[in-house]
Amino acid sequence: FISTVCNFMSHEKCLKNVKIPCSCIAPSLVMVPVAHCFGPPGHYKRKFCTVCRKSLESPAFRCEVCELHVHTDCILFACSDCRQCHQDGHQDHDTYHHHWREGNLSSSARCEVCKKTCGSSEVLSGMRCEWCGILAHAACYIIVTPECTFGRLRNMILPPSSVQLFSRNFSKLHCFRISENLQTEPDEDDDIDGSTQGSGKDVQISADSSKQTLKIFDGNDAVKRNQFRLISVPRIAKNEEVVEAALRAYYINDDQQEYELQTFTQQALLSDDVINRNNVAEDSNLGSVFRESVPEAWIIRAKPKDEEVIRIYPAWLKVGMAYVSLRVNKDSTTQTVIKEVLPLLGRQTECLQNFKLVEVLMGSKQVQRMVLDNQELILNRLKDIRKISIRQMNQTRFYIVENSKSIVRVNLFVGGLPPQLSSEEYTNILKDELAIKTNVVSVSHVYQAQGAVVLEISCFSEAERIYMLAKDTTVNDKPLNAMVIPEVMASKIPQNCCPLLVFVNPKSGGLKGRDLLYSFRKLLNPHQVFELTNGGPLPGFHTFSKVPSFRVLVCGGDGTVGWVLGALEEIRHKLVCSEPSVAILPLGTGNDLGRVLRWGAGYSGEDPYSILISVDEADDVLMDRWTILLDAEEPAEGTENGVAEPEPPKIVQMNNYCGLGIDAELSLDFHHAREEEPGKFNSRFHNKGVYVKVGLQKISHTRNLHKDIKLQVDQHEVELPSIEGLIFINIPSWGSGADLWGSESDNRFEKPRIDDGLLEVVGVTGVVHMGQVQGGFRSGIRIAQGSYFRVTLLKPIPVQVDGEPWIQAPGQIIISAAGPKVHMLKKSKQKQKKTGS
Repeated sequence: FISTVCNFMSHEKCLKNVKIPCSCIAPSLVMVPVAHCFGPPGHYKRKFCTVCRKSLESPAFRCEVCELHVHTDCILFACSDCRQCHQDGHQDHDTYHHHWREGNLSSSARCEVCKKTCGSSEVLSGMRCEWCGILAHAACYIIVTPECTFGRLRNMILPPSSVQLFSRNFSKLHCFRISENLQTEPDEDDDIDGSTQGSGKDVQISADSSKQTLKIFDGNDAVKRNQFRLISVPRIAKNEEVVEAALRAYYINDDQQEYELQTFTQQALLSDDVINRNNVAEDSNLGSVFRESVPEAWIIRAKPKDEEVIRIYPAWLKVGMAYVSLRVNKDSTTQTVIKEVLPLLGRQTECLQNFKLVEVLMGSKQVQRMVLDNQELILNRLKDIRKISIRQMNQTRFYIVENSKSIVRVNLFVGGLPPQLSSEEYTNILKDELAIKTNVVSVSHVYQAQGAVVLEISCFSEAERIYMLAKDTTVNDKPLNAMVIPEVMASKIPQNCCPLLVFVNPKSGGLKGRDLLYSFRKLLNPHQVFELTNGGPLPGFHTFSKVPSFRVLVCGGDGTVGWVLGALEEIRHKLVCSEPSVAILPLGTGNDLGRVLRWGAGYSGEDPYSILISVDEADDVLMDRWTILLDAEEPAEGTENGVAEPEPPKIVQMNNYCGLGIDAELSLDFHHAREEEPGKFNSRFHNKGVYVKVGLQKISHTRNLHKDIKLQVDQHEVELPSIEGLIFINIPSWGSGADLWGSESDNRFEKPRIDDGLLEVVGVTGVVHMGQVQGGFRSGIRIAQGSYFRVTLLKPIPVQVDGEPWIQAPGQIIISAAGPKVHMLKKSKQKQKKTGS
């Protein structure tokens, strides 16, 4: 047997065991309507559409938060049944149930209940909970206990009940801070080329002369947008057959007796341009079969009724799909409905004025709520919705809601402002640039060093206006960036829970970051995953500022890790958990710090789930960080009025190493090459090739670096041998994994460790020597070990710190230990413990 609506197939003997709801009744089974978060369309191999159950060949959409995949022309029929990742003031609850999603499992997936395989790459089959990842057959999942404990990752997931976000008009992409620079999809309001809307892929316009193809619209809205669906019916078809086929095309399960078809001509309301655009309005007897390519157009209309039964859902029921059915007639108003419903829900003693009736349209991209006027006639309202769109009627519900003082509190993070100003000065800038209304907008947090503020806004439309305007505003030639950030309620986080704050740099390491962002949003709560190109690390640390204990995972190269550690250092005093441990997923070119902490030489596509398990089991280690003060004695070029102004001292932080001379010069040349043609630098292999090429050009170079610099270690002058490069190392890995210090023991120096408060100083004699160190044949020349260094430069010399190179003018460089040691996570050696969810 095959379902004529959603293409579900079953043997006759299995029909009695079918537990999967058809797409036409799926909307009525949604517990809490939550809209999906669709990114731009893409090509997804071996995936199936949730609505029509067919495979996705052409570009299709997927939700960025849950496993929903859907065709472009099925998107309007998808249910708003996404994961509820935060509380938004509508039907909030603290106990979480499994959130089941059907299909698109790997063919090796095994059922939790009967232990047999439940996945398939041939059809949509098997169920998976999108929080804990438990898998089951469609026939078995009903036996699984409904409460979800979030599975193996429960201690790392930010519990959805602890996150609050009032988002009304913000799209899901804004709520989860998903950058829209990839957006190529047309908006739902645009006309997605009407003809493709018509699920043309299902109904080939048949050359079979006994069939005819009709265009079907489901209401005025579809006519306006020219969005129709095509159906194919026999030429001599009864009216009922055509109505039934039309309802099926729109996934509607009602009795066809209640509907009728109207031709375009009976449409008094239509403006001329719509008629003209569909040249087939009048011409209904098309004559010959050969003009089959111009289908006839009809509109499904619901026949008027004098009374009908509607369902009213109570908004306060925490769980269960309970609703009450109520018969309404042409005199029923919102008020009479509330009056009749309250006794049925056991609230008869309460005053009617405390309740309101809310109409909820559960669209797949947005859930829209509208409070009905007390005197509104319910039957008229139903008639209006059906006139606009019969499909929308199928996705509309009525909720009875208590009138509570609704709080509106939207938190907007605004960055890119000038640093080091006071709260008043920031308010004045925002008044000038964004015309903020101070009666509804207040500055709740100020981050002076970073030039960022957090605004608390008590009006949705003002929040939306500021958000949109900030994107196009520049202050002192710097663009502002704004993002909606959730509020984390620390009191609701369980004691043993230590959520993971994930930072991903999508530009690092061959652009693997994009896929990781998607995977981590799926495996964790998307509110704990931050994209570093969208405002840097600060919004993430601010969101977690009240969390009593958390860990950090940084996905990026060593430069990205340094960026996050630097931001952590600056904001540490504002965090309740002031010393979170940091794990690394190496995506860059060198990844020396990642190697030392056993996270590997670079990400090569391991399963993101097992990475999270490794982070959970990693060991806490301490690491020194160093402050480098660069004080140039010579004035900068281009002095004014002939009076030389020396450059102010520059302070940089160092985690891995600092090089002077040849090492920095190669790095600088690589940097220039990358800036000239960034598009070529998206693979590690190519990046390393450029390093080699740059090095070969320098082989014949001899420079007497030891004559151009002086070195003082812990107040003692140190004699330098004849070298071309001087390198200070904090970790035992340099230039993509080479051991510069070497492993042999030496009574002059202690064995280096990353937390011993000492730096090692090593010399290299040139490019050839560096090549030999890289190849593991030699090590560098050991010069000193200490905790305080002063280097005097006698002429301009290339310097690099953690891979960031520049030319440093003559003067002093002072290196000393920075503040407290940082807590890092080192991947533990033992094999992962197997623990079930």
